[in-house]
Order: sequence, then structure tokens, then C-alpha cells
Amino acid sequence: MLTELAIRDFAIVDHLELDLAGGMTAITGETGAGKSILLGALGLCLGERADSASVRHGRERADLSARFDLQALPEARAWLEARELPTDDCLLRRVVTRSGRSKAWINGQPATVADLRTLGEHLIEIHGQHAHQALMHEETHLRLLDDFAGHRERVAEMRVAFREWQASRRRLERLAEDGDEIRARRQLLRYQVEELEALALAEGELKGLEEEQEELAHAEERLREAQFAAQCCDGDEGGALSLLNQAIQHLSALPGSDRGSLADTLTMLGDARIQVEEAGRELGHFADGVELDPERLAWVEERLGEVHRIARKHHVLPEELVALHRRLADELEGLEGGDGDLETLAAEVEALKASWQEQASAISRARRQAARRFGRAVQEQLAFLAMDKATFEIELAPRDTQAAEGLEGARMLISANPGQPARPLAKVASGGELSRISLAIQVVAAQHSTIASLVFDEVDVGVSGATAEIVGQLLRRLGENGQVMTVTHLPQVAAQAHHHLHIEKQAGEASTLTRMALLDEAGRVGELARMLGGVNLSDHTLAHAREMLDASQRAHH
Repeated sequence: MLTELAIRDFAIVDHLELDLAGGMTAITGETGAGKSILLGALGLCLGERADSASVRHGRERADLSARFDLQALPEARAWLEARELPTDDCLLRRVVTRSGRSKAWINGQPATVADLRTLGEHLIEIHGQHAHQALMHEETHLRLLDDFAGHRERVAEMRVAFREWQASRRRLERLAEDGDEIRARRQLLRYQVEELEALALAEGELKGLEEEQEELAHAEERLREAQFAAQCCDGDEGGALSLLNQAIQHLSALPGSDRGSLADTLTMLGDARIQVEEAGRELGHFADGVELDPERLAWVEERLGEVHRIARKHHVLPEELVALHRRLADELEGLEGGDGDLETLAAEVEALKASWQEQASAISRARRQAARRFGRAVQEQLAFLAMDKATFEIELAPRDTQAAEGLEGARMLISANPGQPARPLAKVASGGELSRISLAIQVVAAQHSTIASLVFDEVDVGVSGATAEIVGQLLRRLGENGQVMTVTHLPQVAAQAHHHLHIEKQAGEASTLTRMALLDEAGRVGELARMLGGVNLSDHTLAHAREMLDASQRAHH
């Protein structure tokens, strides 16, 4: 249940911390005092859309937090455990800035607004002022019935089964429609894959062929040039070695003094002769190693030509052919046996359809039983709310088309007076009757809710007199086993509460503030008197308020 609510710089609230307890808490205050602020702050903590206008004027941000006791909320604990978050209790925090941006945290860890909404569904249930309008839509009726029946998870599983069936059915239709195209594609792929398999180009082979072609194509030129260079170096007439030898002989024949001054030069010429001899030998070895293989060259060039031809045919680069072969082979493998795939998918579609129909039929039986129980329970509440002549029922009608929600739709029907035919809720003319019907439905729905905390926002609108006291009794009864907070303008309802939270707007010269406080017994008497008699409280009004509070407390002890 909700144990704490903290509000800072939100709307006309500067700072507020509320400690909340179990049982029924009435929330009252004059019109415009800020009761909606309390619910708005709670709504933001539960993931409602943020609005920059909610930040208090002159402040940078609004900071809101709500703490929940999880003792009676196993689904909420499981949600937190699945995300490795602490489960001792649950603290939801939301910060909204003046720019309209917001941040959220769950137990101190950053979270998305969607996370707040999802977790919030396991923490608290809000029956707002627009519950009447929601009851005008028949899709709401089926949801309430399923919640009442307690098979929400089974309905969710049925929806998943329906979506899987429909997805398979659409795949089957596409496969059947595309049958001729697929067969043509398969035939083309077979030809292309066979051609690439015949080419049998290996990974890395293209680079090797290109390098070998380069080697073989220039072999004759390399041999010719190497032999010419070797001849330039040899000792035959005109060769470098012959000329060096002549130069050394002539210098060595000079007189001694001249030969001594040229000693370094002779050394260099000797070194050069050695280098030229070595270069000549190396060039000879190189020329001996050059192989002329015109047949191999012809084969390599033919192989490269075939690779380039097939690459052009497939509009890819030659180096992409190996990957293309692999990709086309994979696609062909996926399309092989397509006719068999069609039969397999058709069988799968029938199996999924049968599974969905089995689930839908079981839920239909459960819905029929639950509809009778729901109708009786609402009728009992209507009798308690002074509509004992009314009859209420839920009509289940087969759907014209198959839907994820099951085989039927639900519609709530009411006959307010004997002899009148039951009509849809939207046709009920009296606002007061609709308010009581709506409250009866919500009370029955809340009694079967797995959520321990319930908020009712002016659900007693349009109710007055003795019926108002009965409404209060209904809400108190709901609060006996959990937590019920109700915003009300009716003193008969507020008097029934275990706790009474008063909201008051205080206007100063420069600002307006909202104050909220839990009332003690004297405060409750004063607030009930205000609700009974307005601003000027007479002794008679105060006595009436005291009597009303005492009577309600005695009735519950």
C-alpha cells in the first residue's frame, strides 16, 4: 500500500510530506483547494505524462516521490526482482523541470516513464472521475469481466496465440501468392549456383592468379634484360670488368712515385672490380632462375578471363565472386523444397488456429460463469444503493470476426425499473442512476482486484442523502482489507473513513499555497460541519457533524 507521498514545488504546493495508513482515508477540501494536485502528484509518480505547467511558479523543478509497502504485492516484488532491484519496499521518484523534461527513478535506480507505468499497475488502482465515461465503452466491459473472473493471464496468453496464428496465416498467404515467383527464382538460382560451382573459385585464388600472371607475362623481358646486364659486367671486350682490368693495368705500370699517389684510386678500382664480378655472377644466377612457360601463362590468362567474364555477368567485382557464390547457395538452400514448406506452414497455421480456438472456448465458458456472478454481485450493490428494483446483467454476444480478445464481446445492460427492458449503460438517462450503477460496478471490480491500494476520485458524484451514507459504508468495507483513498464532497462519505485528510488553499499577498494535513477528531468534526453547512458554522451544524461522526464510528465497532 501507499505509505508516503512527498511533494516539492508542484503546482501551488511548496513542500509536503504525507504519511498514509491502511483502511479508508477521506480526502476533502473546498472546490479549487487542490485535491486534484494530490492525485496529479501520485499520477506523475505512476508514469503519467509530465507538463511543465505543473512546476511551481518561480521554481526550476518539481520533485515528487511515492513509497509503497510491498508486503501484500507479490507481483510488484517479482517485477523488481526480475530487474535486480531491492524489494524491501518501493520508492518511485519523478522530477519535472520547467522545460517539461522529466526523469524517473525506481528504488534509486534510473528508470523510464514506461517502467513507472508498468510497475504502477501492480501497486495501486485509480478509479477516476471519468470512470462513468469509460463504462460507456463496451471494450471496458470485457476487461472488467476478465479481471473479475481472475483469468487476466489466460486472456493475455490467448492474445499471444491469436497473434502467432495470424502471423503464420499471413506468411502462408504470401508464400502461396509468391509460389510462381519463388519457383522461377529457385530455377535461376540453381543455374547461377551451378555456374559458380563449375568455376570453383577458391578463397584467395584470384590474388594468386593475378600475381602468377604478372610473373609469367614478364618472364621473357626479365630474362633478356638480366642477360644484357650480365654481359655488360663480364670480362669480354667492352665489358665493365674488362675495362676495369685495363684501367688497373695501366695505372699499375706508372713510375713508383706516381703509383704511390694513386694508391687509393687503385684500391677503389680493385673494389669495383670485385663488385662488378659479384654482380655479374648474381645476374647469371637470376637469369638461370627465370622460367619461360607459355602454356602455363595461357592457362592462367584464360582462367582470369573466365573469372572476369562471370563477374561482369553477375555485376560484381571479381573479388566478390566467392561471397556471391556463398550467398546464392544459402538462398537456394532456403528455397529448396518450397512446396514442402507450403504444406508444413499450412499445417502450422491449422495447429495455431486450433490452439487459439481451444483457449478461446475455455475462456468463453469461464466468462459465461463469471458474467452471471458479476451480474448478481452488481445487483446486490445496486440494492444496497437504493436501486433494489434494478436488474443488471452482462450480455455476451459472438463476434462477427475473429479477434485477439476471444470469441465474444461483452455488454453491460441495466433495467432501472420493473417491466422495462434491459438497455446498454450508455442509454441510461438519469445522471444519479448512472453514478450509482458506476459505483456499484467499480466496487465489485475492486473487491476482486489483486491491488491492495485503491483510489476513488469523486466516484460519488450525483449521489446524495441516505444513499451517500451507504456509499461511504461501501468504501469503508473495501478499506477493511486494504487501503482506500477517496476524494469526496459528501460529509456522509467522509464520516465513514478511518482517516480524514484535509486540503486547504491559503492565498497570501504574493503567493498561493496548498496545505494538506490529517485531521484529529476535533478537526474532523469541523471539516464535516463545513461540508454540511458552509463557511459560517452554527452550533447546530457542529452538533450534527459530531453526531454523524460518532454514529459512523459506532456502526463499525
